[in-house]
Amino acid sequence: MNEVAPPRISRRRAAATVIVGLTAAGALTGALWAWIAPPIHGVIALTKSGDRVHAALGSETDNFFIAAFLVVGLVVVLAVVTAVLTWQWRPHRGPVMCAALSIGSALAFGAAAGVGALIVRSRYDVIDIAGAPISSDDRVVYVTEAPPVFFAHSGWVIAASVLFPAALAALVYALVAVSTARDDLGGWPPEEEPVLRPPVTMDDALPSAP
Repeated sequence: MNEVAPPRISRRRAAATVIVGLTAAGALTGALWAWIAPPIHGVIALTKSGDRVHAALGSETDNFFIAAFLVVGLVVVLAVVTAVLTWQWRPHRGPVMCAALSIGSALAFGAAAGVGALIVRSRYDVIDIAGAPISSDDRVVYVTEAPPVFFAHSGWVIAASVLFPAALAALVYALVAVSTARDDLGGWPPEEEPVLRPPVTMDDALPSAP
């Protein structure tokens, strides 16, 4: 029997709470990312032909991928944990909360990317190749570049990064829902389980006429 208590707030308000909470948590995640994301150390050099070139030092190019991967990974962890916690909110189990999780996870990524980008931009200067203080006497200057929040600036890549946490949050919520034996997911309002008749056997059959 489903013994869940009736909800104290409406389902719409519960969905809004999840969305707002995920967005706020995404902003905090962006601040955490800005603290742990590795910058890219590089150099601006003047060639013999007078051209200015910019290159990363050694394996620092890996940090372009690591930094972007950290954003996605942190938001995915946030989305999955929130999906599990939201499932514990029994009165509001259902497709509305699944949709709220997806929307909130996408907004969480946007908040994390926005806050993280603002913080790292304030910590690291913009690389100005043309204005770098290099000359024929001092041909090399070392620079530190802010870590990126996206793998690339392509619209498809950015859209995939935003939707990936949302898809995983919905997938986790759906998998837990599928594993539930009850049709009402154990939520509110409860539904009575149908009473099935016992199967008819040969012993229950009426005798045939002679």
